[in-house]
Amino acid sequence: MSFFPRDLAAPAEPAGPLVEWEEPDCLLCGGHTWSPLVEAPDTTAGGTGLWFAVVQCHDCGLCFTNPRPNTNTIGQFYPAIYRPHRAPTPEERVNWRPRFRTRYWRSPRKERQILPWHGQGRLLDFGCGGGSFLERMHRQGWQVTGLDVSTTAIQRVRLELGLRALVGTLPHPSLEPGSFDVITMWHSLEHVHHPAEILQEAYRLLAPGGKLVIAVPNIDSMPFRWFGHAWYGLDLPRHLIHFAPWTLHLMLQRTGFRVGPIEMVRHSDWLRYSARLACQSAPKPHWHRWIKLKLISRLATWYSYLTQQTDCMMVTAER
Repeated sequence: MSFFPRDLAAPAEPAGPLVEWEEPDCLLCGGHTWSPLVEAPDTTAGGTGLWFAVVQCHDCGLCFTNPRPNTNTIGQFYPAIYRPHRAPTPEERVNWRPRFRTRYWRSPRKERQILPWHGQGRLLDFGCGGGSFLERMHRQGWQVTGLDVSTTAIQRVRLELGLRALVGTLPHPSLEPGSFDVITMWHSLEHVHHPAEILQEAYRLLAPGGKLVIAVPNIDSMPFRWFGHAWYGLDLPRHLIHFAPWTLHLMLQRTGFRVGPIEMVRHSDWLRYSARLACQSAPKPHWHRWIKLKLISRLATWYSYLTQQTDCMMVTAER
């Protein structure tokens, strides 16, 4: 009898990402009972296509993704082409396009505008991404620091923009109490696993009288009611908390802040993208989807202007 060696095929790689799941209690009141609100897929370019659930707490009304990937595995849902982590383009740095649109077409967005000078002008941008806001504020004379979990984005901010930027989240060992006059969180608070702890640390980092400026999607909005699982503001599973005005106000209040008025912000491009997602998910022939996309996009955009419907909110809180 002779022995003949055989080539064995390599073991097949597991299909899809390996996710470690967790089911948190309510992130605002610690409640243990909730009801399903909506289910939606991961639709980011290069994403996984997995579906995720959003639930609403019976006690305080907070909406949050549950179950969710834990802190060890959430990173795989941020692909390399994730837009907020990219460097600002030359057009964004010069900023002529936003000025043109603002002057001739629409009022400017409230988010990421130049902030009035406060204290010594020390600014921390939590979730700074590619650093476009940091660069603008630096040009205005602010002492800026960026913080983001993306190592690639932070290296780009340091090397290309020459600005101070740190990898990680709050609390961070390199940040001292009372060392900032303003902390901004532009669409970043909804991404964190423990928002109350982040806000408590932000309170500690602010000097007396310091200001925290937050912008987040508003799930208590007409666009969410229109589009449901196709609403762009869900962005599952990257968005872990889905604030409404009263839950955002309550969380800030419980972490020690004096909360100012909550302003509503409109994004017509969010409406167009939501309409596109809704049409793509419809089981119809291609030309039906195209016609429906064009019609819904136009109607949704113009309706948002006529009725001032909003899908985001912004608030300034003081230490």
